[in-house]
This record gives sequence, C-alpha cells and structure tokens, in this order.
Amino acid sequence: MELTAALFDLCKSSTRPIIAIDGPAGAGKTTLAEHLSAALSLKYKCSTIHMDDLYNGWDAPFDHHFTDALSTACTSHQNSKRYSLSHFDWSKGEYGSPQEMPHSDLLILEGVGSSHSHIRPFLTASIWIDIEPSDGMARVLRRDGEAITAQMERWLSQQEELFREEDSIKVADFVLTTG
Repeated sequence: MELTAALFDLCKSSTRPIIAIDGPAGAGKTTLAEHLSAALSLKYKCSTIHMDDLYNGWDAPFDHHFTDALSTACTSHQNSKRYSLSHFDWSKGEYGSPQEMPHSDLLILEGVGSSHSHIRPFLTASIWIDIEPSDGMARVLRRDGEAITAQMERWLSQQEELFREEDSIKVADFVLTTG
C-alpha cells in the first residue's frame, strides 16, 4: 500500500489526526511533510509545525520548552482549541513572541523529535525517515552552509542521544530510507 493511501486510512480512525515525521537531520522530513500536506489536503485542512521552530537553540534543543510546545500543540489540536506557540529565533538565540497557530483538521509535526514520548498518545501515525549520519550532515551543510559545522557536529550527538532515549525508530508506524 502506498504511504499516502495508508495515511488516509489511518486518519479515518481519528477525528483530529496528527502525523509525526521524525528522523535524523538532513533525511528529507520537510520535503516529505510538504508532499504529504499537499496530498492529504484533498480531504483535510492541513497545517505543519516544524520542530526547528520549537527547539531551544543548539545547546538545549529538546528541553521542557520543546516538550511543552509539543504538548500544547497536540492537546489543543485534539480539542479543536486555538493556541499560540513561541518560535525560536535562531539569529537572536531566543524565543520570539507567541504566534497563533492556524486551525486545521490534520496536524503534521515535522523534525527531529517530533514523535517524542510526551505526545505519542496523540499520534495517529509516526513516520521515521532514516539516513546515514554523514549523508544527513552533508545535506544540512549544503543547505544551511559550512558555518554551522561545529553546531551540527554537536547536534548529531544530541539527536542520537534523543533517539536512543525515545526508541524513536522502534515506535514508528512507517520506516523510510533516503540516501
């Protein structure tokens, strides 16, 4: 069964579906989120939250700010309530003012840690996209520039620790590989 068809099937079982697209940096999560949003928007009003907007910078990306934001988004979406999130401003190194998030029928969470255990009970489906760490690093540096090499090296170690703690790949409903 094709991924989109399988997701349509799974989403039927939920009145407020949430799909997480998790996996290492550079694996293609954002691209997949865009494609799925376009395909699923035939039936659902979709919105996407990018984890890059929720991380608490390079040094403490997966702290309580991150998990609190994920919990707020999922709880609010599930209860069809309006909510706001503060997005991290990477150039300033701090969170900005809260922004109201768009109302949608289907929420897509995209990025490293998007299938975090704090929100797994809310997830309709979890997708893991895998890539060799060195390939993912090369993709990120091509996209974002060599200037973040030191930060990305630290990031790779933090994401691996998160994936080990969370068993992220083991809980995924779908596992894809990119290269």
